[in-house]
Amino acid sequence: MTALDLESLLRWYVEAGVGDAVGDEPVDRYRRPSPRPAPPAPALLKAMPTVPRAAPSVPPPTPVAVPPATLPPPDQAVLGARALALGCADLAGLREAMAALEGCALKHTATNLVFADGNPTAPAMFIGEAPGADEDREGLPFVGAAGKLLDRMLAAVGLGRDGAYITNILPWRPPGNRKPTPNEYAICLPFLRRHIELVSPKLLVLIGGTSASALLGTTEGITRIRGRWHLYHGDPERPLPAPIPAMPTFHTAYLLRTPALKRDSWRDLLEIRRRLDELSAQSGG
Repeated sequence: MTALDLESLLRWYVEAGVGDAVGDEPVDRYRRPSPRPAPPAPALLKAMPTVPRAAPSVPPPTPVAVPPATLPPPDQAVLGARALALGCADLAGLREAMAALEGCALKHTATNLVFADGNPTAPAMFIGEAPGADEDREGLPFVGAAGKLLDRMLAAVGLGRDGAYITNILPWRPPGNRKPTPNEYAICLPFLRRHIELVSPKLLVLIGGTSASALLGTTEGITRIRGRWHLYHGDPERPLPAPIPAMPTFHTAYLLRTPALKRDSWRDLLEIRRRLDELSAQSGG
């Protein structure tokens, strides 16, 4: 392959979400290496006495972060997360509570807690699914290839990270960018609901079908529900005083794989911009 071919292949891997390179065969890094057989001794040396030698030292294996074996049962973990989230009075307290949570195994395999980015006083709150490899390294949401596309889209309608507030359903990256389990979503969702309550945005932008289904409780696909305003009512057991308008739209990672749908996302952005201008005019700001 030429250098150009390799560059194109790597770019394709990044856009597809590949974050870790693994081998074709599993490697047991805790197994001591087998000793090499000694070469046959020359005839002249066979008669010489041998001097015993100490066995070569083998360095201890590098410790690997693993989830604790005593994770609470799923139902108990969800109830504990909900109680912890409801006790948070501000964003700083919410972040500390999420960092202290032990009920979600994702915490023990991720590098960083990915809390949020942007302006918490902005009128629009953007919510994605989960951090990827770049986000896990930097501790910020939407900083990889999909995040750069989101930045360009926001700038095109006069927003930007200082005019928006960005977070995810999950604050930790699933290993290998695998699909999160329903239990992982259930544990993290109380923190997201409290996050929305504390920020109190004028509207929500739900990036991707997973975000939309988690917050709107719909089973319809993103293609059917995007581009239309819905209402987010909050925790079913603690509804918001007033529902928040929510606009589902395609995830930017999906747009990288399906560029033809960028036209639909542009229409969604124009509608979001129109609604923000309308809300600003109503409030006189």
